[in-house]
Amino acid sequence: MAKQVVVKIDYLMDKYNVKSLRKLAEICDIRHAALSELNNGKRRNINFGHIERIAETLGIDDITEIIDFVEMDKTE
Repeated sequence: MAKQVVVKIDYLMDKYNVKSLRKLAEICDIRHAALSELNNGKRRNINFGHIERIAETLGIDDITEIIDFVEMDKTE
């Protein structure tokens, strides 16, 4: 099985009470389209500047709160 890095956008929005992806994009100063692609798994390349901005904005010290390394089906 292959592994993939996944950004946990939905988890972050729920945990930090951010009501929408658009609001998260606004407070982190990241394009909405970029966050949407990360959230939907359509973006393979992760911009670590985005990860840093999310962490700084939400006060996160542990990167594993933002990303996971998960097993993917070969059919994906």
